[in-house]
Amino acid sequence: MVAVLLCAIVVPVVTGALLITGDRFSPAVGALTSWVVAVLGSVVTAACVVLAVWRRPELDHEWVPAIGMRLHLAVDGISAPLLLLTAALGVLVVLHARVEPPTRTGHGTYLGCLLLVTGGAIATFLARDAILFFLAFEIVLVPMWLLIKGFGDPKHRASASAKFVLYTVLGSTLMLVGILGTVYLAGTADIDGLVGGAGLSTTQQTVLAAILLIGLGIKVPLWPLHSWLPAAHTAAPTGGSVLLAGVLLKMGTYGIARLVVPVLPAGVERLAPVVGVLAAVGILWGGLVCLVERSLKRLIAWSSVAHMGFVVLGLMSGTRLGLQAALFGNIAHGIVSALLFFVVGGLKQRWGGDDLAVARASLRDTAPRLGFALVVGMAALLGLPGLAGFWGELLAVASVWNPDGSRPVLLFRVLALAAALGTVLAAGYALRVLRVVWAEGSPAEQAASPGTPEAAQAPRPAPRPVDADGYEWAVVGVLVLGAVALGVLPTVLLDSTEPAVLHLLEVAAR
Repeated sequence: MVAVLLCAIVVPVVTGALLITGDRFSPAVGALTSWVVAVLGSVVTAACVVLAVWRRPELDHEWVPAIGMRLHLAVDGISAPLLLLTAALGVLVVLHARVEPPTRTGHGTYLGCLLLVTGGAIATFLARDAILFFLAFEIVLVPMWLLIKGFGDPKHRASASAKFVLYTVLGSTLMLVGILGTVYLAGTADIDGLVGGAGLSTTQQTVLAAILLIGLGIKVPLWPLHSWLPAAHTAAPTGGSVLLAGVLLKMGTYGIARLVVPVLPAGVERLAPVVGVLAAVGILWGGLVCLVERSLKRLIAWSSVAHMGFVVLGLMSGTRLGLQAALFGNIAHGIVSALLFFVVGGLKQRWGGDDLAVARASLRDTAPRLGFALVVGMAALLGLPGLAGFWGELLAVASVWNPDGSRPVLLFRVLALAAALGTVLAAGYALRVLRVVWAEGSPAEQAASPGTPEAAQAPRPAPRPVDADGYEWAVVGVLVLGAVALGVLPTVLLDSTEPAVLHLLEVAAR
């Protein structure tokens, strides 16, 4: 069964590399052949991940003894949900590539990059060695950059890819410094052995925690380190946006949950008020921007800044409930953001743009399936009870209202109120989008009536969009079901993470 862990990483990485190589040296390979190979690779990867989560094997072998690095891979209740989410999204983005192929030649390269991102993310969630975690994390960044630079929106991809590189390189450098400093001072790179501080002083933990929180905060992204994200989403193709929001951002918060909170508890205790304030500001900042944002893709990106703030707040609460809220919020946001980016990507392709101010007919009349998926996604985004987004936000606010005794209670209760205000802003911008896109059509269309001077000057509505069907409807439907299932049965996820969370906190407190 140990081989399953390696296959979950090797299959997508090797398949992705072969597709990219084939594009370069065998241009005669057709788009359909590349897509079939990618589908097979993603399905086999998902099967290996499901088997690994079910059987929970562990691989631990010496790899680079000179630096104490081991090939240590394992699954527990903290990583299992993220592994399943990554594998599922890996299959869905490859299937969706048949519906929305890349806008330029190089189908194999596009599909290969999707698989490389998936394989690197799986390796990150499996890694139990700190140095191996860093290397796996870095594998993801190059193919994601290529997705933005090579297959993104021609108007924005150059600046967005440059900003992505600058921010991620800075974050990676700080991560490496923090990880190497922790490993050097503790004398081990084993993440399980580092839990509880590994004998580091409070000052050492505070310095290292600050470095790691800034580095991982860029990846999350945490306000004010967030400005690369809206630009990246604006430029990225739909598959890239789905993996960026559904997987890459989760790697940042997973790194905080795995490498910072339990490993450097004294340092996190000192820094939690500052990080909590930044997370709360991000929730409000993102919500306010979404109230006036005209681009649908940028709006979803800014909402990610806000919703990842809830995850960080939960992590900073220092409680079991907060850690579980963060883990739940990660999965919920991964499903909901993926759903919305698939829908918005489809609308942008049909409309030729995603500007809310351009006059168009309502989705309720022209594309009821896409409209229904948009309603579910936006309802989940605003935290409607019965959908996935509700529980992550509710539990995060509850954990911050009653933080660990080492946190300043008054400050954290103010942060809880700020986060609650963020849910009100989310309701405002979600309902604004639904009114404009789903119910009534755009304001420009409503303002001009036939036969008036305004009607002659108003932009003409785009042609009637074709509704979702085939692979597109299957992909969107799976995520709709996921958002509903997680909202109706939250205990399935909460119960699966609770033993691992309790064990982690117990070991960290010793």
